[in-house]
Amino acid sequence: MTTLAFYKPEDFIDLTNYTLDDEQSQFTAMPKATLEIIKEKNTGDKFPVSIFFNDKAVGFFVLDFGEDKFDLTENVNSTLLRSLSINLEYQGKGVGKTAMVIVSDFIKENFPPCTEIVLAVNFNNKSAYNLYLKCGFLDEGKTREMSKGSQHLLSKRI
Repeated sequence: MTTLAFYKPEDFIDLTNYTLDDEQSQFTAMPKATLEIIKEKNTGDKFPVSIFFNDKAVGFFVLDFGEDKFDLTENVNSTLLRSLSINLEYQGKGVGKTAMVIVSDFIKENFPPCTEIVLAVNFNNKSAYNLYLKCGFLDEGKTREMSKGSQHLLSKRI
């Protein structure tokens, strides 16, 4: 069973003991690097989330309520979902898909004013793009150019 919980230090070993394949690693930051950036900046508006499968931390993402979200939306009651990764051993089991479906309820429960999730996904990251679409994210044709190429800007109302 897939569940979500705010990251806790005891999740660290599971989340830093996995790698991604070469293709995936070019599109997302690994949990260890992301956690270090959050700790260093300490702005209080970024919330790391662990993805559990049968009580083992197998994935990770961040809900970012900071200013970066305004590159994707004008909605002040939104969050930017970033740095999603799933342990290679658990890919293909529906963990990522389930996590992206249940994230809406997780946000409603923990951040009631939030009404929208936004994210950016590289044009070349077709598997992630298709995953997000299957989970209810919408592509309204908005894009942006970044150092690693063009990105689709997706959103999901909650």
